[in-house]
Amino acid sequence: MTTTTKLIPVQDVLDDRLRPQQVRDLELRHGNEELLYGLDLLGVAGPFRRLSPWELEDVGGQRMIMAASYAATPFGEMHPELTEFVTEFMAKNRAMTLPQQSLSPWRAALEANLVALLASQLPSHADSQVFFCSSGTEAVEGALKFAKAWRPNASYFISFKGAYHGKTYGSLSLTPNPEYQDIFRPLVPGALTSPYGDLEALRTLLRRVGPKNVAAIIVEPIQGEGGVILPPTGFLRGVSDLCREHGIVSIADEIQTGLGRTGHWFESAAQGMDPDIVTLAKPLGGGLTAVGATIVRHGIYKKMLGGLSSKRHSNTFGGGALSMAVALKSLEMIVEGDLPERSLKMGAEGLERLRRLQARHPGLIQDVRGQGLLLAMQFHPMVGLPLPEPAKELAYEATAILAMRELHLSGVVANLSLSSKRTVRLSPALNIPEPLFGELMDRVDDFAERNPKASSIMSNTPPDLLARLAAFAVKKPKKRTPSDG
Repeated sequence: MTTTTKLIPVQDVLDDRLRPQQVRDLELRHGNEELLYGLDLLGVAGPFRRLSPWELEDVGGQRMIMAASYAATPFGEMHPELTEFVTEFMAKNRAMTLPQQSLSPWRAALEANLVALLASQLPSHADSQVFFCSSGTEAVEGALKFAKAWRPNASYFISFKGAYHGKTYGSLSLTPNPEYQDIFRPLVPGALTSPYGDLEALRTLLRRVGPKNVAAIIVEPIQGEGGVILPPTGFLRGVSDLCREHGIVSIADEIQTGLGRTGHWFESAAQGMDPDIVTLAKPLGGGLTAVGATIVRHGIYKKMLGGLSSKRHSNTFGGGALSMAVALKSLEMIVEGDLPERSLKMGAEGLERLRRLQARHPGLIQDVRGQGLLLAMQFHPMVGLPLPEPAKELAYEATAILAMRELHLSGVVANLSLSSKRTVRLSPALNIPEPLFGELMDRVDDFAERNPKASSIMSNTPPDLLARLAAFAVKKPKKRTPSDG
């Protein structure tokens, strides 16, 4: 059967024959219209053209330095070493593409390398096993199922205030953000929240519900979407010790922090934690493919996927040859470039520059935080007057949104923080050239010079844009994340 439907030829996209306005119109008509409309209002929606792995060009021809992508592009956009490898893979690979029910050399090599890498930091994981999927939230879902299988009579899972673990049902249940949870209730039962960084509060919660009733405690070593929140010294080790004492499964969500971003291979291990399960994703795909991984202690893995129950959890595309190959190469590039050490050094320099910037502009920046190349600026509210709660939360969110626009005008692509309304993050590629990193920080300086106070962020925004953004904002859900300050 033939069709008379006119489709967009793939060659038109490959040869850049779709004009930016066409792209905008198609996305707004058929995609996530509201999100893209909001970004388009701000002038930060693109589409962007790649100039180098670390630089983009916006629709106005401005050269941008990429410091976003939520830590998922460890080498920037389409790094030549990675793309050349993919070309070679396509030409030479003879292994099965989707080896769902067969052995796979690519999957085997990546499993072995990930376990060896984790065991080099945590020797107790020398015989751990890996389950592959296609995203971070899937990696968390898998971790929750492994924990539940290990402690089938336990009813509760504990996460922490400000946490972000994803938006599928299980992970969303442990992401205590009313804005994202509200209309999807009831969520997975038994999700409990404890203050991040407070071991005594965690002990109190365990006493209240009974440790034997807790299947797992899941924690981010540094809260990324929470605004780059670092826990106090000893907190992660204490979480690990409590879990071990009571037989609770400990899960380290390393999706944003793992594989070098914070200056360590595994931030949880660097902070003294020895988790039973580690979840990975973002950098593992090298910015080219979608890869998630759940690394699990041998006994826990076998409890869920042992014998005839080995198909109890599965994933169609997890372990596919292309994604495994790209992840294997990405891991190799991180190792050979010693990118964790590089991230630690450059991140320390970047954080020091942000601290100096805060000292020069105390009316703009309330706090700066960071570890490795995961950096954050938290701004003062751009509206200083006392406001009722819903209006206050909107004003806080607008502060970061308009700050992101101002950073864009200075040539910086930055990230918002989903659970910290006044915080913008910088997460450039781990291999960004040092001169370009220096220029990135110079551009952040330029942003601050143009906005010496938080109120400047609003006064520098055209009134008609403010009005259109306000009209857009009133369409948002009324349930909002509790204020971060």
